[in-house]
Amino acid sequence: LDLHELRLDTVLRELLHCGARSVLDLGCGGGELLLRLAREAQFCRIVGIDISADVLRDARNLLQAEPGAGARRVELVEASFAVPDARFAGFDAAALVETIEHIDAHRLSSVERAVFASYRPATAVITTPNSEYNPIHGTPAGSFRHPDHRFEWPRAKFRDWARGVAGRNGYRAAFGDIGEPDPDLGSPTQMAVLSRVV
Repeated sequence: LDLHELRLDTVLRELLHCGARSVLDLGCGGGELLLRLAREAQFCRIVGIDISADVLRDARNLLQAEPGAGARRVELVEASFAVPDARFAGFDAAALVETIEHIDAHRLSSVERAVFASYRPATAVITTPNSEYNPIHGTPAGSFRHPDHRFEWPRAKFRDWARGVAGRNGYRAAFGDIGEPDPDLGSPTQMAVLSRVV
């Protein structure tokens, strides 16, 4: 199983485990997580959000090629999850899979306000690269794994950020690792699960 597949499977497992029946996929891209969600009867309402009409078209094509009725439960919306929007309030869970690192760091406070103060999902699952692992990937020092990444964080910085978001918005944060760990550098992908407590 490659890292990308493992990441999607891990996020799906977290969403199943928390008992969610409605899920927002924020920055859904080409729809690979949406497809996994659509195959699970537990999820009654599935909404994928992306700012790119092109990737939403890819997601629509991927879902339409899926046999069975599950994919028809998926709604695709062209929107930004850095903007408060009443349409996205009241969901059981939100997934931000490899999305925050594509956002300029100074705009993360807008994402925090939209997702955690406006949408307020009961659970949010966030994954992002662990920059400490980059030398094992062969990523040169000072560069990122993907040309569109605005930042990549070491484990301590990601945990500080996620704990701050949780504390400011009435959530608690738990952390996990995805991928084969290095004893010193950790795993290639880091994950935070934020659960609403108030």
